[in-house]
Amino acid sequence: MNDVQAFILAGGRGSRLDLLSEKRVKPAVPFAGKYRIIDFTLSNCTNSGIFDIGILTQYLPLSLNEHIGSGKPWDLDRRDTRLSLMQPHKEWYKGTADALKQNLEILKRSPKDTVLILSGDHIYKMDYRTMIQAHHAKGADVTVAVQPVPKADISRFGILETHPDGIIHTFLEKPQVADSNLASMGIYVFKKSILIDALERFNQVDLDFGKHIIPGFLAEKKRLLAYTFADYWKDVGTYDAYLEANLELTETVDKIPLDMYDPDWKIFTRSQELPAVKVGSKASIQQALISNGSIIAGHVEKSVISPGVVIHPTARVSHSVILNDTVIEAGAIVDHAIIDKNVTVKTNARVGVGDDYTPNMAKPDLLSSGLNVLAKGVTVGEGATLTRNIRVYPGTHVRGEVAAGSTLND
Repeated sequence: MNDVQAFILAGGRGSRLDLLSEKRVKPAVPFAGKYRIIDFTLSNCTNSGIFDIGILTQYLPLSLNEHIGSGKPWDLDRRDTRLSLMQPHKEWYKGTADALKQNLEILKRSPKDTVLILSGDHIYKMDYRTMIQAHHAKGADVTVAVQPVPKADISRFGILETHPDGIIHTFLEKPQVADSNLASMGIYVFKKSILIDALERFNQVDLDFGKHIIPGFLAEKKRLLAYTFADYWKDVGTYDAYLEANLELTETVDKIPLDMYDPDWKIFTRSQELPAVKVGSKASIQQALISNGSIIAGHVEKSVISPGVVIHPTARVSHSVILNDTVIEAGAIVDHAIIDKNVTVKTNARVGVGDDYTPNMAKPDLLSSGLNVLAKGVTVGEGATLTRNIRVYPGTHVRGEVAAGSTLND
């Protein structure tokens, strides 16, 4: 892999994650307790022996930049490695390929002949070496990682069709209907010379790999190969997908779709030095991920608990993701919720109760399954009640009973 230059596209806001990406870029959103979403792509790179990595950031990059730092947790701070955080220096990136075009000189100066383009906002474990080897073995100009998706989801992806030998003959960017359900994963291998030529020739203002580069190459009869990836891969770009992907990790070992415990393929991250988890004498924990620095004295069921969370005696948390340094006080109930950092749920407060599933009136397309989402620094007052499909903006103090489908913003 010494001839591979990787670029991770990590500048997208992730608007469908709504309040979770209000103060951070999507790849920096916490996941699975102690990790960030981008940790999976970075770990895939280092586990695949790829140590020359450029990370293209843009939207609210501070949290991501602080997390990555020098790249030490991923072994990217050695003399023979290179990690570059690449922010816009002329104008805002307008498309995935435009981000690379604005950094074309860096690409040209690289001595590497193979370019790997990655997204920083998906959850998966993948050995990129096999894809790159297939790319070279088939003499492809471009190789696209693909995976079948449910027919109902095809409008979210680039959809392609192939010949029996895997060569792509049709590509449609986010079609409403299609004969195929084979979706692009947003992972590409390019010959560097072909990529540079395309970035110089294609002049669309919002230059994008899915909208312009791949269809353009097909029109030019270039050799495009589909590489099928059959293992776990998930875009956690919505509230429901984010919650589901987190809670899947609480399943029994034989049912976990993503093995986080494989010693041969570790997921690396930058984490705080916190004490061990403390479990009280009256605590009850069933099917949960509990992170370092947490204190559990209440009941936790099928939930993901991030570092520094405190759950007091007689409090109950179920089917929820609780992010760093949140406090759930005595007698409080939290059910089917995503709670961001530094939230306090006061004594006897209730988050997620009742049978009224009125969709969120401000964002019905994002919140309709009964899930509540509380942003950073929210306080749910003593005895307050949040029913279903409620969004609460950062710093809000919640009082009384909140009707289903509401949005609160102090």
